[in-house]
Amino acid sequence: MAVEIKVPTVGESISEVTLAKWIKADGEWVDRDEVIAELESEKATFEINAEQAGVIKQLAKEGDTLAIGSLVASIDTDAPAPVVEKKEETKPEKKEAVATAQVPSKPATKDIKATPVAAAIISENKLDTSTIIPTGNGKIKKQDVLEAMNRPGRKPGIELFNRNDRAEKMSNLRKTVSRRLVEAKNSTAMLTTFNEVDMSAIMEIRKKSKDAFKEKHGVNLGFMSFFTKACCYALQKFPAVNAYIDGDQILYHDYCDISIAVSAPKGLVVPVIRNAESLSMAEIEQKVLELATKAKENKLTIEEMTGGTFTITNGGIFGSMLSTPIINIPQSAILGMHNIVERPMAINGQVVIRPVMYVALSYDHRIIDGRESVGFLVAVKQMLENPSLLLMGKDPVASLLEI
Repeated sequence: MAVEIKVPTVGESISEVTLAKWIKADGEWVDRDEVIAELESEKATFEINAEQAGVIKQLAKEGDTLAIGSLVASIDTDAPAPVVEKKEETKPEKKEAVATAQVPSKPATKDIKATPVAAAIISENKLDTSTIIPTGNGKIKKQDVLEAMNRPGRKPGIELFNRNDRAEKMSNLRKTVSRRLVEAKNSTAMLTTFNEVDMSAIMEIRKKSKDAFKEKHGVNLGFMSFFTKACCYALQKFPAVNAYIDGDQILYHDYCDISIAVSAPKGLVVPVIRNAESLSMAEIEQKVLELATKAKENKLTIEEMTGGTFTITNGGIFGSMLSTPIINIPQSAILGMHNIVERPMAINGQVVIRPVMYVALSYDHRIIDGRESVGFLVAVKQMLENPSLLLMGKDPVASLLEI
């Protein structure tokens, strides 16, 4: 009996997918629930499994665009299962140890067509003659050897410069990212405001507590948990930054679903940390690690990338000093983190060197005013420079005195 394998429903708004890669070859035996192929939608990559055991017959090719419900493959369940032969273990024969003198090996030069001087240099430096381009009518000359030594690693016949063009079909994910970026640029009144953060206090905390944190919670103490925590408090203080326009209404959120931009093998993805305002530092770091790992393995689900009320992107891991991140629509704002560089700062009339990070907030001016955008960024800066504020989003002493 042949069992049909069809493209499953992967989301309400998704009508077609692309067959990204076959995991199992045509005519190969597959076990039940074994992964046979990877499908790619406009939002994520997901796997398709064998519903029964048998021999697979491919009915689509890699790169094909398939509608939901289309046939991908069939499985012949009547085919005989492959017989696995058990190999008898054989004991290795004992060999008598023979003491031999270890003679350092030298590359053979008798088959090398080279001048005596060139052959001597090749032998002395143990050079691979396949990397040397002969210019003396097939014979290697002294100058050929010297040029090869000056350019190690270059293979003969490889052009250093070329004008070749190579066309590749855009994936559904890349098409969606491109469309959404252009839509965000054209449909929002996007503006960016900047500030700088003295990272001394946070770096000191990480230096003192990273080992104990790792031992206690099983994850590293990174910067993302500090920024996420600070943003959650600032979003509750400035709710417009956590809202977005829905038709002729403004939809405010009493929760913080933080999207984190992650560079995946097939493009940029933004998985979501749900209710980040209710999570501890360790829970945030655990969620960041989980989502980043899934992104790198192309195992994020549609649900894990759907929604989000605010986005954080970290260009600093790639060495970015400053940027103007693009809003992740329909959200109204995105925070850009950058690399940390030691810079001179004026503190109490003295010039001191501090680790500084530039931060950028891109926002939709239709819903967020300058006061709110600047106030949000200042609040984030203050909490990061004074980590004790992250306990409750404000000065513990002021909270105690109710002022």
